Amino acid sequence: MASFATSNVVLVLVVFFASLLCFNAEARRLGGSDQTEQQPLLFQYHNGPLLTGKISVNLIWYGKFKPSQRAIVSDFIASVTSPKHTVAQPSVAAWWKATEKYYQLSKKPPSSLVLSLGTQVLDENYSLGKSLTNQHIVQLASKGAQKNAINVVLTSADVGVEGFCSSRCGTHGSALGSSNDRHIKGKTSKFAYIWVGNSEAQCPGQCTWPFHQPIYGPQTPPLVAPNNDVGLDGMVINLASLLAGTVTNPFGNGYYQGPKTAPLEAASACPGIYGKGAYPGYAGDLPIDATTGASYNAHGVNGRKFLLPALFDPSTSTCSTLS
Repeated sequence: MASFATSNVVLVLVVFFASLLCFNAEARRLGGSDQTEQQPLLFQYHNGPLLTGKISVNLIWYGKFKPSQRAIVSDFIASVTSPKHTVAQPSVAAWWKATEKYYQLSKKPPSSLVLSLGTQVLDENYSLGKSLTNQHIVQLASKGAQKNAINVVLTSADVGVEGFCSSRCGTHGSALGSSNDRHIKGKTSKFAYIWVGNSEAQCPGQCTWPFHQPIYGPQTPPLVAPNNDVGLDGMVINLASLLAGTVTNPFGNGYYQGPKTAPLEAASACPGIYGKGAYPGYAGDLPIDATTGASYNAHGVNGRKFLLPALFDPSTSTCSTLS
């Protein structure tokens, strides 16, 4: 049995960017809302567990990905907890540090969560075909270790997934671990998982903005992707949003605002905001790489640059950006 947290990581522009994070298998939900109807966000802690301890982020690659593409995502995960002195500022680790406020408000020590890059599983032969259901995603996520882990399923550009592009760009949720997993030693328990799809060929206007023009709303020129890969840089944005939602609302009873069936979480509460001064159609004031012309707001390991979404600050009820 799986519960799905839809981390609407999709940017849909009607009058206002809407990215509804649904806790039941949908990420960046594609839907519009009128800006005049937006109410002040009041995040609530629903007394459930947050992820704590040493957590491995395992990557399950489904379909064809180049080694250079896999390196973009693995470097992002490695950057989340990289030591401050080893990376230029502002860094991915500095962005991630904002999640500590959720732990502080819940009286859980922030230092109790440490993420690290775990194992990587390659399924380049499309073992479940090229049209996946929600259950297929859970099945793929189960390929990773299910103890002290977040299993991330990444689908290639030629793979269709239930709800992909029509309502979401990715998902986070939880499922029961298999009893024969050697890490669980015969006991069943819930494990957290994430799915993100490469939307470059199928719906870049929905899932890779601001690196592609949106299908609705202001048609401003797209930004140059910092790793020169619109699909993968878009996946990093969606993965970052879902990762923040996963640790602060892993089982549907952590931090979120709104109904449990369609909650706003740490990043989905701040759709379309990447820098100061952001407004519908404008990602905000961002640094630009002098050599490539790419826009970014965070430095990572191995000289990487990334564009990461704003995170909702529960202590101030505002969206917090790095730049």
